[in-house]
Amino acid sequence: MVTTAQKAPEHSLTITDNRTGKTIVVPIERNSIPATALKKLARKQDAQQGDKLEDEVEGGLRVYDPGFMNTAVVQSRITFIDGEKGILRHRGYPIEQLAEKSSFLETAYLLLYGELPTKSQYTLFSNEVLHHTFVHRDLQEIMGSFRHDAHPMAMLESAFAALGAYAPEANPSLVGQNIYTNARTSEASLQLMDKQIFRLLGKAITVAAMAYRMRMGRQFVKPPAGLSYTESFLYMMDHLNEGSSYRPHPTIVKALDTLFLLHADHEMNASCAAVLQVGSTLVDPYSAIAAGCAALYGPLHGGANEAVVRMLVSIGSVENVPAFIEKVKRKEAVLSGFGHRIYRSTDPRSTIIRKVAEDIFAITGRDPLLDTALALRDAALSDPYFKERRLYPNVDFFSGLIYRALGFPTDYFPILFALPRIAGWLAHWRQMMLSPQGVKIWRPRQVYVGEGERAYVPLKERKERKVERGAEPSVVNHPTSTRVFLARESKL
Repeated sequence: MVTTAQKAPEHSLTITDNRTGKTIVVPIERNSIPATALKKLARKQDAQQGDKLEDEVEGGLRVYDPGFMNTAVVQSRITFIDGEKGILRHRGYPIEQLAEKSSFLETAYLLLYGELPTKSQYTLFSNEVLHHTFVHRDLQEIMGSFRHDAHPMAMLESAFAALGAYAPEANPSLVGQNIYTNARTSEASLQLMDKQIFRLLGKAITVAAMAYRMRMGRQFVKPPAGLSYTESFLYMMDHLNEGSSYRPHPTIVKALDTLFLLHADHEMNASCAAVLQVGSTLVDPYSAIAAGCAALYGPLHGGANEAVVRMLVSIGSVENVPAFIEKVKRKEAVLSGFGHRIYRSTDPRSTIIRKVAEDIFAITGRDPLLDTALALRDAALSDPYFKERRLYPNVDFFSGLIYRALGFPTDYFPILFALPRIAGWLAHWRQMMLSPQGVKIWRPRQVYVGEGERAYVPLKERKERKVERGAEPSVVNHPTSTRVFLARESKL
């Protein structure tokens, strides 16, 4: 790194610290700079300039970036997004081409291994995944122990956490912390890694179907033989009678497979980052995937399509759309299904999903909510308020309507998001484990803004003081019986 006045390279950034006059030259590679370069901008602590011990100025500058608005944490070859132009590519292939010509499982292979598979490679991969759809009998008992009205995502999250207990040979805490990072050079470790990927992809559709069957109060169904990945999932959800020749409708299979493909990966979103954050500790992949499910469970992430349907139901009809639009502009209501953290133009997936919706409605009948959705879309796209803010329909706007038409319970929608996203999570996890630079545990820094050093005051000497809201425990209302019990205990 150049720190003198010599001529800086063209692809670099020259930074002068006006506090000290020190200048550093930071290399720019692929339009990014290493954040650690700013550690060179250190100086002696100076109380006269307002420095506090907790500011750690002698350790150099830190980058403060709430919500990771402009911080890259990995170098990746998997997915590229240009939010300004509405571009989404997996390993260089446009999402439009994949949605038209590929399948979910083939796209999963592409995400994981970098290239579209040959016929023999795809046969091997699909056979391995579908061979690992069965789950241990004890896991069925775990799933069966949930209440019938438990949220399906709570069941899915728990199932993945439990699955790791049935693969002790795949647990770094039991057999050695480097069993996956050794895959860079060890064939046995590489095989162990890929076996867990086959297991996770295969068992995912089984536990997801079990969560649905629990929700509907039905017995679990064994994984079928001879069906495709998406067919197998629908079969385990809907099959009712032993010995019947039931097969899911091919149009529904194709539509759901396309939806799975569209949701397979979206680079460094909250759930993917959660998988990699947890995975950077070298924990087993089952635990990392459970962490991804927990992140996607949040309504700001995986619950968006569910929110769209609830919003449309609350609007009620086309006639109520103008009034709802005005409520949104007055910030009295939330417009779900519009806008995206990355896309500042049309979400390319939303255009594809619109076509899928028509295919489904041709079978199930037109959902009355579709007219409301279309009127809402047209009203928002023609209103200057939303145009100025560049709010366009995203992938969640129509997907919820499709799931609703297919009869999925609303609280099951996040499962249909999480299930295909496992392929993307595993692709990023595998990439991290195989990184030539090794795996570094993710440990973000903070900017401390709290109190400086204080002396402890004994309890009897502390005085009452005005407390800000949220700075003390809340008073919780307990059932009467509990209050009586607590009162009685306090007298003993």
